[in-house]
Amino acid sequence: MVNVKIIGATGYGGVGLIEILLRHSQVQIQTLIATENIGKPISALYPHLDGYCDLPIQSAEADCAPSDITFLATPDRVGMQLAAQERAAGARIIDFSGDFRFNTPAAYADYAARIGLPTDHNAPQLLPESVYGLPELHRNQLSPATSLVGNPGCFAVSCILGLAPAIEANLIEPGSIICDCKTGVSGAGKKLNASFHFSARHENMNAYRLSGHQHVCEIERELGLLGQRSPVKITFTAQAVPVCRGIMSCLYGTGNQTLHEPDVLEQYRTFFADAPFVRVLPADAPAGTAGVRGTNHCNLVISVDQRCNRLRVVSYIDNLMKGQSGSAVQNMNLLCGLPETTGLASTGMYP
Repeated sequence: MVNVKIIGATGYGGVGLIEILLRHSQVQIQTLIATENIGKPISALYPHLDGYCDLPIQSAEADCAPSDITFLATPDRVGMQLAAQERAAGARIIDFSGDFRFNTPAAYADYAARIGLPTDHNAPQLLPESVYGLPELHRNQLSPATSLVGNPGCFAVSCILGLAPAIEANLIEPGSIICDCKTGVSGAGKKLNASFHFSARHENMNAYRLSGHQHVCEIERELGLLGQRSPVKITFTAQAVPVCRGIMSCLYGTGNQTLHEPDVLEQYRTFFADAPFVRVLPADAPAGTAGVRGTNHCNLVISVDQRCNRLRVVSYIDNLMKGQSGSAVQNMNLLCGLPETTGLASTGMYP
């Protein structure tokens, strides 16, 4: 049995972990840590957990039993403060923030600058050890020998999975890529913000961080590693839409050669043949965010605009599942030598 500690248990990521792990046959949720509501059972804050998880919320200073896996479902710059001591206590770390998505201080600094954070890293000695937690690309590095994982950003998951087969096969020009991405309001997290009040979000859509979104760093790096030719530079637009959860990324790239939709579809299916959570669908598939809601799946709709010789991929994920807690549990399974799909096999709900 894998003993788990969740630090940041009361946010969307922490509660998402609890929901998944309650149906995981090989996990015992041992400790819940947060900065508020100390002493209260988690079910007092989230009544849907009543009778399923009633563990009390503890402070970071509490004397807790050692864990096998510590999830850091925490904001940026918290994980870099806690990772070393959790590892010293024998835990392997899966961090939800951007603290360990990069392997050098310079790469981290580029990311941090985009969101106005200090660019220094407080645990630079750990960066070379971290593995980027996207199993579809890094499954061989995610093993029981791995002790530190940087969970990917939600937009990054949808874009990287949507573009990776095309970049690897040199189907599209690496400088022609456009990522047009829409996300639900839950992507902003639980913290209160006037721009996410009902009156601000209802019947309203807007683009944001046009000067440079932080997930661009991950996308360009991962696609660049696959391409190994010209550097990958993307035009990325993030948009908030008035739904609770879900990401739809419309991804475009101009063909390096004449593109034929059946051939591209086959290329994608071959690339993801061993990826249990990626579905590759034809252009006429009745896909949407509802098809992945509450699941760890990524649905990719493949289309070629032959008039422009342009590839179009529409990537759908649940930002709180495949974009966050679902990917984290998928990574945990690999770190613990468990089947990758354990606790994550879900069809979602209809309607």
